[in-house]
Amino acid sequence: MTMNDVNTMRAISQDVLGGPEVLKEVQVERPKPGPNQVLVRVRAAGVNPTDWKHRSGGLFLGRPPFVLGWDVSGEVAETGIGVAAFEPGDEVFGMLPYPYGAGSHAEYVIAPVRALVRKPASLDHTRAGALPLVSLTAWQALTEHADLRPGQRVLIHAAAGGVGHVAVQIAKARGAYVIGTASAPKHDFLREIGVDEAIDYRTTEVTETVRDVDVVLDTIGGDTSVASLKVLRPGGVVVSILPGGAAGFHEEAERLGVRAVQMLVDADRAGMEAIAELAESGKLKATIAGTFPLADAAKAHALGETGRTTGKLVLLTD
Repeated sequence: MTMNDVNTMRAISQDVLGGPEVLKEVQVERPKPGPNQVLVRVRAAGVNPTDWKHRSGGLFLGRPPFVLGWDVSGEVAETGIGVAAFEPGDEVFGMLPYPYGAGSHAEYVIAPVRALVRKPASLDHTRAGALPLVSLTAWQALTEHADLRPGQRVLIHAAAGGVGHVAVQIAKARGAYVIGTASAPKHDFLREIGVDEAIDYRTTEVTETVRDVDVVLDTIGGDTSVASLKVLRPGGVVVSILPGGAAGFHEEAERLGVRAVQMLVDADRAGMEAIAELAESGKLKATIAGTFPLADAAKAHALGETGRTTGKLVLLTD
């Protein structure tokens, strides 16, 4: 290996906003960790809808060039000054701070030490790399914003999707009765992961037939956020993981005597520790819809954007 090889790494970048075809593999300088930072050798990194939304529209990251990716599972390659929690060689996983901490779709990435936890030995890097963003989103929505309790009824929209299928498992682990929506061919999968009542959103008007729900997890946004308020019991809550585009959401919630919450996921060590514990105990497992080598990131984006996948897509660097 030459000195140039040591100081550079492969990454997936883009020069313009657009479709999957704008993604390209490039050689860039390998970053160095600063105080309280860790350099992670990426082994696996999930691909999430927020990735292709940033790729095509910029969102919070603005104009390219940038490297996407918030999920990461790998090994600590180097630690910065003040890092006491990890040493080189430790296997870790976590979510980079959202939205400005992207960059895991590369061979190496810098992470704040508090964004990472130790990877459970029972999880391979592929499954670990699929979990952080969707699991933290579901965990924060259900436990922090909704305070989901045993025996409560929760409706999860798009329950077979990335966030949805982990939210089902988290809700079941907390003792909830789970109603999940998905197309009929995915209902067997929903039952396998613990859904008590599966609804085909294509043939059933969910918000007209479901009633007496304590918590709704809205992974769709827009009109779904507002319509979901009608299924709640008095004092219930709709938590939308899409913080924009729901006109009248809060006003309608106030009129009905329920709560409306719009959130963005946030990097959280305590949440990641809880997720690691659930995964270690077998109560939380990511379903892998497909894996791709890093160089084929565009193919992963194209598949994800079809909206037909069940579970998570993951990029592998080896």
